[in-house]
Amino acid sequence: MPSQPVRSVRRTVCVAAPAHVVYGMLADAPRWPVLLPSYVHVERMDFDGAGETLLAWEFQDGCVRSSRLRRTLRPQAHRVDFEQDDPAWPGGTVAGSWSVEPDGAERSLVTLWQQTPNASANASANASANASAGTSAGPDGLDADAAGRLARLREAAERWDRLDELLLAFEERMRVEGPAELVYDFLYRVEDWPELLPHVDGSSVREDRPGTQVVVLDTGAAGAGFAAGPDGGAAGFETVRLCFPHAGRIVFKETAPPAPLTAHSGEWSLVPDESGLTVVCAHRVLLGEESLEAALGAGALPVDARRQVRERLGRESRQTLRLAKWHAESPVRRLRQGRGGSRR
Repeated sequence: MPSQPVRSVRRTVCVAAPAHVVYGMLADAPRWPVLLPSYVHVERMDFDGAGETLLAWEFQDGCVRSSRLRRTLRPQAHRVDFEQDDPAWPGGTVAGSWSVEPDGAERSLVTLWQQTPNASANASANASANASAGTSAGPDGLDADAAGRLARLREAAERWDRLDELLLAFEERMRVEGPAELVYDFLYRVEDWPELLPHVDGSSVREDRPGTQVVVLDTGAAGAGFAAGPDGGAAGFETVRLCFPHAGRIVFKETAPPAPLTAHSGEWSLVPDESGLTVVCAHRVLLGEESLEAALGAGALPVDARRQVRERLGRESRQTLRLAKWHAESPVRRLRQGRGGSRR
């Protein structure tokens, strides 16, 4: 039986970052959503120290696509081998490797090699999948994908010596004595937020698949963002949300966050216990140093942006948490009062 034709691409770029730094970014997949623009969420399903299986969600051309990756990490060689099951590609599988070679003390040569079954042999069978995912099935699709991934990695890695001051992670927590189902319902029904939350003026929700939402929130000039719309009025910010009701989790990422943010991702999670639950809103932010002064004024520094980001996002998270608490506890309170009245 003849072997299946394949298409392969190999691309190399020079990156102004040490080899161990670049390899570390490639190996630390759960951190990709805050470092690499296309990734919404990466879930590590298993890991034995060398091999791992990941579920990854990406947002490209207005669509969310998910894939499963099996990876082998080779830290001594600064190499990651992978096989990705991705219905967006003809044949459904992309195999390849990332390799990083030192090019002096603070520079690296990064090579991405990818191979997939030949596009022309499978194009008709996969045309609809590729169209919905915004991925080209033609001979240039794989090359464009490799070039884009290398460019995004280079941009992130070349901030390596400033990441400590540009990255920010924090969370807000609130105790709730009510059913987890009601808390989750409030967080899931984001289309109702304009009537309930003071920092949300309007919303639109697109849910192409159950649990995968593309949300646009109008927050106004003083809302959740840090920059108003071009006319100084209301600003609409797009967020992708992945909803996992059985796990009590909603993962989110802004697709084009306002300055001075370059990336903003996070998660709502419900942590139950014997008498109720704790609701947690976690944020992970990457600041854009090139937009600090435009967003915050002349002379603004990363420390100023960190303080303002923490204050504004924290305040709005607490507003949402308080409303979720009220939503869950009010029926319980009314039920208790009703029972008390019947005893009298």
